[in-house]
Amino acid sequence: MKRRALVFAAPRRVEVVEEECGPPPPGHLLVQTRVSAISAGTELLAFRDQLPANLPLDDTLPALAATTARYPFRYGYAAVGRVIGVGDDVAAGWVGRQVFSFHPHASAFTVAAADAWPVPEGMDPERAVLLANMETAVNLILDGAPRIGEQVVVFGQGVVGLLTTALLARFPLRALYVVDAVAGRAALGRTLGATAAMESTANVRDAIGGDGADLSYELTGNPDALNAALSATGREGRVIVGSFYGSKRGAIDLGGHFHRGRITIASSQVSHIAPALSGRWDRARRREAAWDSLARTDTRPLVTHRFSIARAAEAFTLLDDGPTKVLQVLLTYE
Repeated sequence: MKRRALVFAAPRRVEVVEEECGPPPPGHLLVQTRVSAISAGTELLAFRDQLPANLPLDDTLPALAATTARYPFRYGYAAVGRVIGVGDDVAAGWVGRQVFSFHPHASAFTVAAADAWPVPEGMDPERAVLLANMETAVNLILDGAPRIGEQVVVFGQGVVGLLTTALLARFPLRALYVVDAVAGRAALGRTLGATAAMESTANVRDAIGGDGADLSYELTGNPDALNAALSATGREGRVIVGSFYGSKRGAIDLGGHFHRGRITIASSQVSHIAPALSGRWDRARRREAAWDSLARTDTRPLVTHRFSIARAAEAFTLLDDGPTKVLQVLLTYE
């Protein structure tokens, strides 16, 4: 069968190519895509040529492990579709099921049955396709370990930031603050349960008051925001960096406040579970928590734009122009 696939052809240029998609080999499924989600973080870095060229796109995902950010390449890691065929050694009961897969944008693809995750019964594809984002948010919660009575601040209210805010709002915190320069995003964070929302990083510590934040999340994608997160965090506090900066660099202030305040900075990366948790947590348990969290979160306000795969170039141009009017962009397939 023929399929259409997205290719990152050159800096700030994506193309849609038509090609053959063969039958599924043994142990694999053939999936017809219904919707895929564009990551406004990592995929924009790919679009803007801000990824290290020799770094594997994701060495834990079979569809991406052998690919680096050398043009041309294929990318994307959130697709939902319907199984339309199975290879040998795969139960026929897979046919007709809706599945999620970490696969680059394409109208059809083959995937090992072990790497296709059945979507919970009754869940809409536009909600299910945000599983990767929600799994990242769950990982951020696990790594941050918010405690009762703490003050927490989330810098960045993109999709991952908003989902993280929604999860944090379920904890018995003293206060939950969100910061985003885009007024609409900050307001949406407030709607999802934040105590207060701010549009400037300048006076976050003053707004928090007291001894500052116990726990801060840096999720803006901008390395300069790490200074604001450090400044907002009180003595012995924790800063969790969920942003992937790619090849972007920033001047980070590790002077008196950070050093004498004994502030901890930790990276949270969804490809791995912290060793301290791995005795009881594995990826299957985290995935189950992400599905459950998706089912209990109204994700409809997060999806602002939909483009057919044929208009993918327009979608990336819109995202590249800035976040003022756009949040989550989906690619759709007929």
